Amino acid sequence: MVIENTETKRIVEKQIKKWEISKERRKDSKEAPLPVITISRQPGSIVNELVQRLSKELKLDIIDSKIIHEVAESVQMSEKVVSHLDEKTRNVLDNWIVYLKATRFLLTDKYVYHLTKVIGAAGEQGGAIIIGRGANLILPPDETLRVRFIAPMETKVRHMVQEFNITEEDAKQRIVLKEAERRDSLRRYFKVNIEDPINYDLIINTEFLGVENIIGVIKSALKFKKTFSRRKTDE
Repeated sequence: MVIENTETKRIVEKQIKKWEISKERRKDSKEAPLPVITISRQPGSIVNELVQRLSKELKLDIIDSKIIHEVAESVQMSEKVVSHLDEKTRNVLDNWIVYLKATRFLLTDKYVYHLTKVIGAAGEQGGAIIIGRGANLILPPDETLRVRFIAPMETKVRHMVQEFNITEEDAKQRIVLKEAERRDSLRRYFKVNIEDPINYDLIINTEFLGVENIIGVIKSALKFKKTFSRRKTDE
């Protein structure tokens, strides 16, 4: 299947160019790749401003779940994303996918294969906030900060009403439906419970925390994660 959405094609092409520029810059300066943060969230638990601010302050690209899904459904585009990696990195990614299949009981259908490849390629490039699609289950946990946002129903409804200008009843129905879809998707593709805390480094209840506070918490956790990863590499 070939993606017909020209906007998605444009976004992917733009992202690949950014990766190429970043790779050349790191080659010359020998600077370390920027980190990767995965975000899992209950519908309505966070406002769009939070992700935008986090992206801007940490200088990370946002890779949205809708884009990942569309690319993973297209053999042509997913292979283009992966082909941007050098041979050594592609081998690392292939070995990691073999490990995932053996330990996470991934389905062997084409969509899951390309989904894993696309998210894996984005993770190898670094410098990204990857939203949804089980990215926290696909990327190596010692190289990724895995964040999940939750909130009471009242908070989620309020955020939904503000963001989409809908009624409280419509917001509640949308939340229940989306939560069920995400829960079923992860159970089907990865055989896990989306709420299992073992799959995240941070679980943040956004009821009483503002955007500034949440960003501060993530920055602190990111420093610790980078220190831990570097320490493991040195061992």
